[in-house]
Amino acid sequence: MPLNIVLLEPEIPNNTGNIGRLALASGSHLHLVKPFGFQINDTRLKRAGLDYWQHLSVTYYENIEEFFSINKSKKMVFLSSHGQKNHWDIPFENDLFLVFGKESVGLPKSLIEKHPDALYKIPLYSEHVRSLNLANAVGIVVYEGLKQLD
Repeated sequence: MPLNIVLLEPEIPNNTGNIGRLALASGSHLHLVKPFGFQINDTRLKRAGLDYWQHLSVTYYENIEEFFSINKSKKMVFLSSHGQKNHWDIPFENDLFLVFGKESVGLPKSLIEKHPDALYKIPLYSEHVRSLNLANAVGIVVYEGLKQLD
């Protein structure tokens, strides 16, 4: 798999379903870290992921600690509106983990503080927008990565 998409505690089933479809379309592996703001069999998740979910390469984790314990040796970057560097400056490589926070609050403050050199943002060109929709943000970053890896 060229890239790994990590969703920490996703809250909105439609976003997760759309990101699942994006993961499949882009050849990426999806990592979903509990707790979720929905049930994994939620009809909104299924509708957004359509009938692709069974073909998806996905791993589930019980919590953030389990995710980081299992993947401690993996190269990771973290996406946040608090990042100082832009997403096109990410040093993309095969098997890179792209870590996204939950829709309501983004990444935990502890991760932002622990990984300042691996923190990136998608630039916003309006002072009236605080952040992008999670599914849109994942799509922007994943396809930038695929472009750079091609």
